[in-house]
Amino acid sequence: MALVAAVGGFPALYITGRVDALYGLSLWAARTGCRLAGLRVTVFGREQLDPAKAYLFMANHTSNLDPPLITPELPRRVSIMAKQELFRIPLFGRAMRAGEFIAVNRKNRSAAIDSVRQAVRTLQSGLGMMVFPEGTRSRDGRLLPFKKGPFHLAMEASVPVVPITIVGTHDAWPKGGLRLRKVPLEIHFHPPLDPRQFASRDELLLAVRKAINSKLPDRYRE
Repeated sequence: MALVAAVGGFPALYITGRVDALYGLSLWAARTGCRLAGLRVTVFGREQLDPAKAYLFMANHTSNLDPPLITPELPRRVSIMAKQELFRIPLFGRAMRAGEFIAVNRKNRSAAIDSVRQAVRTLQSGLGMMVFPEGTRSRDGRLLPFKKGPFHLAMEASVPVVPITIVGTHDAWPKGGLRLRKVPLEIHFHPPLDPRQFASRDELLLAVRKAINSKLPDRYRE
């Protein structure tokens, strides 16, 4: 499905310089690919969100299924913070830049700070953003420690933060797994949190973590 989307989307990107067609086709590819794989997801709480607003979405991360499952369920196009190595892939890197994705160098603190500043400008321009605050996939389904960068970003940009709990992807396709299992999948959108209502970055971090944790299955919950 991604190849089909690329055949139509990349020429449109190069001709128009706009990412809209490629982004729409990518969402179609994600939805169709998941359906063909027999994956079915139930979404809760999305009605709380205003499609006209820019949000900073933060979700738990246990599987490579998380991005293609969750992105089509977001109310509007978003930017994504991704490791800089992905931007070096021919064509794919061009598309990520056109989509205003943010490259993150996790090995260079100064470069990482610059990425956060760029992300602040992107959010303040009105484009939403999706991040996985754990920074990598959890191997056991439980929450890993959260990186501080996304919460510094939230406080600087002063846009609402929407915690999201993804349920079932660890059981469907865990990190290191070779076989895809068909299990019930759920996406829970929690009420938006206003960073201005928190005295510090750490308080916001704890609130987001508590919300995400609240909908995890008992065996994975803190």
